[in-house]
Amino acid sequence: MALEFGGQLRTWRGKRRMSQLQLALAAEVSARHIAFLETGRAKPSRRMVLLLGDALEVPRADRNLMLDAAGFRAAYASRPLDSAAMEPIRKAITHMIEGHSPYPAFVFDRHWRVLDANASGRAMLAGFGLDAGDSFIDFLLAPGRGPDLVENWAEVAHHLAARFRLESAHLGGDPVLERAAAGLAFGPEQQHDEPAKGGDLPPVLTVRFRLGGQVYPMFSTMTQFGTAEDIALADIKIEMFFPTDAACEALFQQMAAG
Repeated sequence: MALEFGGQLRTWRGKRRMSQLQLALAAEVSARHIAFLETGRAKPSRRMVLLLGDALEVPRADRNLMLDAAGFRAAYASRPLDSAAMEPIRKAITHMIEGHSPYPAFVFDRHWRVLDANASGRAMLAGFGLDAGDSFIDFLLAPGRGPDLVENWAEVAHHLAARFRLESAHLGGDPVLERAAAGLAFGPEQQHDEPAKGGDLPPVLTVRFRLGGQVYPMFSTMTQFGTAEDIALADIKIEMFFPTDAACEALFQQMAAG
């Protein structure tokens, strides 16, 4: 049974570890009004629901649930990426990933399923036995897959587990991402060593992929749509890889050339 608005507000405030006073300050309303909303002594306006959703960084799908509980229609849609309304978005994504060539670029959804890739990215996916629609999480969680594929798997797995937990926390808890984090964090081979005393951490985490009998070090950046109001679009992420040595640069050139 769905919670009433006050219960949903209280739940999300708890997930964000905010007191009523902290939420009141963030939303620029009184703490007394927050208390009245949570107990049902006051009813929110549509604007107030959206304001509190922003202050609590509630995912858009859950903001729709809060609006519904308060008696208002949903504010956020979830459009297929191939719909007419999303044409400018498709063009922007294509511009980013194709403009990144010859380096690999990938488009993922919330659960790290592959939505698209450029030529180098498709070549890399093919080398992994993956294609559009496949889950990168399921791929990495296969027994022994990570250590076989990545030379420095311990630190990469540690980083990924932390990222999945962070993404899950932002969503208010996501079973798929929590399962992935647990699977990466507790394997016997994922013992993460501390850096040597006095040693500096590198500027970025380098992933040392094993490909074709050689090791190729690379790093990546992640891009998301900062002004997304569509539910599905808010979850899309674009990962772009860069080489860290000449051999990796040459590999990417070869991938782009087919």
